[in-house]
Amino acid sequence: MERYEDKGSVCVTGGTGYVASWLIKKLLENGYRVRTTIRSSNHPDSKKDLSYLTNLPCASEKLQIFNADLDLPESFDEAIQGCIGVFHVAHPVDYKEKKPEEVKIQRAINGTLGILKACLHSKTVKRVVFTSSASTIMFNDKGLDVLDENHWSDIDYIRSVKIYGVSYMISKTLTEKAALEFAEKHGLDLVTVIPTVVNGPFICPRVPSSVNFSMAMIFGKKENCKYLGKIQMVHVDDVASAHIFLFEYPHAKGRYLCSAFDITIDKMFEFLSARYPEYPIPTLDSLKEIEIECFTRSDFSSKKLLDTGFKYKYRLEEMYDETIQCCKEKGFL
Repeated sequence: MERYEDKGSVCVTGGTGYVASWLIKKLLENGYRVRTTIRSSNHPDSKKDLSYLTNLPCASEKLQIFNADLDLPESFDEAIQGCIGVFHVAHPVDYKEKKPEEVKIQRAINGTLGILKACLHSKTVKRVVFTSSASTIMFNDKGLDVLDENHWSDIDYIRSVKIYGVSYMISKTLTEKAALEFAEKHGLDLVTVIPTVVNGPFICPRVPSSVNFSMAMIFGKKENCKYLGKIQMVHVDDVASAHIFLFEYPHAKGRYLCSAFDITIDKMFEFLSARYPEYPIPTLDSLKEIEIECFTRSDFSSKKLLDTGFKYKYRLEEMYDETIQCCKEKGFL
């Protein structure tokens, strides 16, 4: 069976997160030995129950967990040494804006550059796959019909919209730019994956923020629907598969947008209310009581990714069916 192949060791940073934990699962299934990093022993996250990782198939033989922190970039050296690839998924998240923007930006950039330096010094890392975000391309006032990985968000425009989590979006944009510039300067093979809103089942214990967002109507949380004017989504398994595909694809280069669906709030209501009538989905009339935001009316194009031969596996129906089933099993619905 494929899962018993040995394709070598790879490192996944930020292993307790939604995308990272699912990526670890997929990498183990695909025959890789995986080293993952969690925040160091002086951070509350390190005290968490990690059984959802350690109980994964093949994890007892092929998964190692290391302590590391973006505040101490050198702490990633041990996990990276000897790996053939690194999937850098970790990023500081502080949606409540507890720390100054500049502090968070520098932490993200310095941590990422430290990890890339460790990749260079290892002499074994063949490629780095960096997990970016659609927030790095979608915020501008140009009114474009289609957005893809050739576009970058305008930092001043992000600040002007005053959206929840502004500093995260700014730091994501500046960190990806810094990573690409560093890789270009030092001859490091680096590709970036730019997922839109990630939806689907999850193995981590809490409902991921992106699932809370995309499931707002199913959860009946009308106030969380304000940003659903038009959204772009992708299944978590497709995101993880895209990471692995681009790691293995010999001609991968630069940025790759990973987005399977564009859907407006009207179409989402129509789809969800017809397929899941048992849930307290807010009516379109009731949603008029809140101010619906639409930060981009552009469609998102994954043509560059699809041109490599990658194919999305999941339809919208499967995405929501699986997310709902997962939330039921975990007691969130």
